[in-house]
Amino acid sequence: MEPSEVFGSINYLAVIVAALCSFIVGWIWYGPLFGKIWMKLHGFSKDDLNEGTLSMPVIMIINYIATALAALAIAMFIGPEANAGFGIFAGIMIAVFWIGTSRLNDVLYERKPLGLFFINVGYTLVIYVIMGAILGAWH
Repeated sequence: MEPSEVFGSINYLAVIVAALCSFIVGWIWYGPLFGKIWMKLHGFSKDDLNEGTLSMPVIMIINYIATALAALAIAMFIGPEANAGFGIFAGIMIAVFWIGTSRLNDVLYERKPLGLFFINVGYTLVIYVIMGAILGAWH
């Protein structure tokens, strides 16, 4: 398949919506659900999160763009013939076997707490399943 065919078969509205849904899940995941334990495992205080070279709005914009690019890649990966079931399957495979195994290095080599691994990979699994389902179902 030619690149023009791949890009021409993508539902870009579905990509935008999939990224937006993942962005909202991230707000809930790292906010009310696991925000306090995530900050504790990192050793962060609320003040620490406000410090740094980038403001929170800039971080959020960059994060949304990165999430939209991930959704675009999933759409290209699963192709135009996919359905929600295959999108979910692809999301699980990507989250667990590509991203999860890569994130394991944070625990092994950077000596990060195992709890951070489960919080971060759990989030990745949920959002990639959601994105895969949306992109697979919505052509």
